[in-house]
Amino acid sequence: MKRTIARNGKLLMEKLIFQARKSLVEPRLDRNRDSLLISWATYSPWLLDDGFQNCHSLIKDYTLVDLYRCYELWHLLGQVKHLDGDILEVGTWRGGTGGLLGRRAKELGLDATVYLCDTFEGVVKTGSSDKSYDGGEHSDTSAPTVEELIAKLNVSNIRILTGVFPEDTAHMIENRKFRFCHIDVDVYQSGKDVLEWVWDRLPIGGLVVFDDFGFASTTGITKLVHEKEMHPGLVCVQNINGHAVFVKTS
Repeated sequence: MKRTIARNGKLLMEKLIFQARKSLVEPRLDRNRDSLLISWATYSPWLLDDGFQNCHSLIKDYTLVDLYRCYELWHLLGQVKHLDGDILEVGTWRGGTGGLLGRRAKELGLDATVYLCDTFEGVVKTGSSDKSYDGGEHSDTSAPTVEELIAKLNVSNIRILTGVFPEDTAHMIENRKFRFCHIDVDVYQSGKDVLEWVWDRLPIGGLVVFDDFGFASTTGITKLVHEKEMHPGLVCVQNINGHAVFVKTS
């Protein structure tokens, strides 16, 4: 009896969650390629990581990235701690995930600078592949907002580059190497430009993490990942949590 009640309760909860998600994203769904999923997996390793929990409590109001993806960034940076190179994030908004990467790098003892790149004027380079974007979205931020978070995190390994990347700011770091790159730019052309700029600056084993993969609102990033994933020299992990991860193999 208890098992039946628990199962029925879980099914009811999943139905409620499904309906809530459907009401939020339904207008953007393409029924030829989209569906709403609820994972049966329950393992939540972030609950076992006090360092992450403390960091997330400080950055959660400065990011639109959910807990699952924040933890994945935290975990993946630890996977490349043995490599040389700095850390690059393009599309930092209010600095939440960039601050998280800075805090994680400090915890790991990495000799690395975390470069956070943003226009602070919203999304740029929208095109025909980006049906939900006109340009200028997510402009509700500023470099001082990011600096405020950096102070709260008590890290000194972060540098902010203001402008369109790579056109306006890449010359400041063109001679740097990067072990890790987080691309959170929402649209196809901007993502493509960042990937092509950083790829030759990654060592073997270096990681590129695309945010926005698989969202109904960011079809341009999904298109970009599919275009590039079969190229020689990389392994692509399509993590259907909103991330796609490229691992450089040659």
